[in-house]
Amino acid sequence: MKKGRFLVIICGLLSLLAFNKAVASGVKFRVGGEVSTEVKIHDGDGLFSGTASFTFSVKNTLDNEQTGSVSYLVTTEKGEKVTSKKINVKIGRNSSESYDFSIPDLQTGFYKINFMINVSDYDDTTRRAFGIRAKEIQSVYSRPADFDEFWQKTKDELAKVKPDFKVTPLPKMNTENREVFEIQMRSLDNYLIKGYLTIPKTKNKSRKFAVLLGLPGYQVDLAPMVGMDQDLAIITLNTRGQGTSRGEIDTRRDEFLTYRIENREKYVMRGVIMDCVRCVDFIYSQPNLRHDNILATGGSMGGYLAIALAGVDSRVSLSSAQNPILCDIRGLVGEVDWPITSFKKYAATQPGLTLEKVLHNLDYFDGRNFAVNVKCPFIMGIGLLDPFAPPNNEFATYNLIPGRKRIMIFKDLSHEISPKYKELEGRWMRDAFALF
Repeated sequence: MKKGRFLVIICGLLSLLAFNKAVASGVKFRVGGEVSTEVKIHDGDGLFSGTASFTFSVKNTLDNEQTGSVSYLVTTEKGEKVTSKKINVKIGRNSSESYDFSIPDLQTGFYKINFMINVSDYDDTTRRAFGIRAKEIQSVYSRPADFDEFWQKTKDELAKVKPDFKVTPLPKMNTENREVFEIQMRSLDNYLIKGYLTIPKTKNKSRKFAVLLGLPGYQVDLAPMVGMDQDLAIITLNTRGQGTSRGEIDTRRDEFLTYRIENREKYVMRGVIMDCVRCVDFIYSQPNLRHDNILATGGSMGGYLAIALAGVDSRVSLSSAQNPILCDIRGLVGEVDWPITSFKKYAATQPGLTLEKVLHNLDYFDGRNFAVNVKCPFIMGIGLLDPFAPPNNEFATYNLIPGRKRIMIFKDLSHEISPKYKELEGRWMRDAFALF
């Protein structure tokens, strides 16, 4: 027997064995059709001013009728049951059915809703989230009375550190349109931080460029950004403990966010936020950069830093935060796994340290508490299914920002934003900086 034919026979026998095993275990096979579902939220952003309403559609392209039930379960973001409903259904072969659900009398806030189908040949759950009067959401936790004093003292400490700015050309990384430089500077505690600056190539040596300051996500190593935009200088900053700025803080994953968290004067995020301020100092030191046209932007931890930086440094012209973490931190307890589990685990390893003491220190680093000081125009993008930055906490922060602002909501996304947001950010920045 030829080797190729032998392999075909063996593969066929294995497939037959797998099929027989699946049948024995209760798996049903249907040829030429399927059951599929779709949820329509009767509001484009998933936000309602009163009664929430949905349509749950079922399409059956199988050659047999489907009987069973469809249902929904509404919970708070902390998983507490609010309401549910179940109806019996019968979907004929090669047909579709739609079921409308209305949920009245819900309190202000965000909710999770699971739509479930259990019929003859199909079981599935579709998860969504929605909000009721989202712009009325407020945190129940207070801001430390000495919050502004704490950060002014921190900035005063930074001002005493000689920055030692250094710009090093990286000609091998240049592109056809942009020059690339490594930048480095001394920040709080004399910590050396690094990043990259890319500038459009120009023969006009007196030209000044608006600046996009890209801030890092959690444990992300930022590389140079070499976009085609010929009107914009781009800085990507690796704050302490990140990428090229690890130095003495060379932690991994969860260890970074808990680094010296027992002492708010020594906590890693105190230095990280000052690294961002020091980078603004760098921008102000460069004659070819526009000091009045600075956009601070980032996602996840970078989004948090965009809020914090704009809250402590009025020199930022625009702030853009995508899925910012560490917002309304106390409200995250019982609501999310990370980073609360990391805080709990760390507290358990330190004598005399409790979660409450950790949260007390974190009050000085809560994105929500920086928000009231953000005076520049601001935009935010969030996903309603975000497991790390839930919409309740995001709106508790967003609603405190006093200036011009806009929020873009992606009801079907989690810890991410759509390219539509970056398109908005680009248009918004170019309009604000008159880059036509």
